[in-house]
Amino acid sequence: MRSTSRISVFALLLLVGCAGSGRIRYDNPEEAYRKGLELYEKGSYDRAAEYFRGTFDFGRTHEFAADAQLYLARSHREAGDYLLAANEYNRFIQLYRRDPRVAAAQYEYAMTFYERSPGYQLDQSPTRRAIEQFQLFIDRNPNHELVADAEARINELREKLARKRFESAALYERRGLHEAAALTYQSVFDEFPGTRWADDALAAAFENYIAFADQSVLTRQPERLDEAIKNYERLRDLFPDSPHAGRLEGAYEAAVARREKLQVSL
Repeated sequence: MRSTSRISVFALLLLVGCAGSGRIRYDNPEEAYRKGLELYEKGSYDRAAEYFRGTFDFGRTHEFAADAQLYLARSHREAGDYLLAANEYNRFIQLYRRDPRVAAAQYEYAMTFYERSPGYQLDQSPTRRAIEQFQLFIDRNPNHELVADAEARINELREKLARKRFESAALYERRGLHEAAALTYQSVFDEFPGTRWADDALAAAFENYIAFADQSVLTRQPERLDEAIKNYERLRDLFPDSPHAGRLEGAYEAAVARREKLQVSL
């Protein structure tokens, strides 16, 4: 019985000792920062963040404060805690405005939204926020070495937004809602003209305006055919090499003839 008690007490002491060993210890901001940096470089980002945060026990004006703040943000980002990272990057930008790393921090802040951008089927609020922040970075730092990268990421994200809008238009089309489909396809081109969805959208807008005209009373058909014709002509003039231009040429000529006939008869 006594032997069992001794074992139980020993196990309890061992457990307490192990729990205590997980506590972070530092006597000054330099020690907290150095330990945090060592853990960061080893890939222990959550643990590193604890030490970086610990430097602020000694205030935010000491010589390690700015470094600790930046690496705190980077630790959260590396750990995949993008919301926390965004908050800490923003704090660094606001508190240490004269720091030469502010531009890099602005880029990395934008990256926290980029890394949260979901598949095109889902809500695209982080995507739009990423575009906004990358553009702000470019506007503030036009000569920075990361500008080209930021521009490429903006283009990538705009492709995603264009696809989401295009798929929404396609859904209207499948449901036979040709007016909504035509307007939504047209908006893909209007808002995302530089994406690979632009000529597809103009072609689909043309076809859906034709279908919408077919659904309409005679007096409203000319104006809807006119919208179809305008979309084809934009397609032909802006994307002469698009396969849709040749494919739809006959339908375009038929729409022009139909509109002219209706204008005479009405």
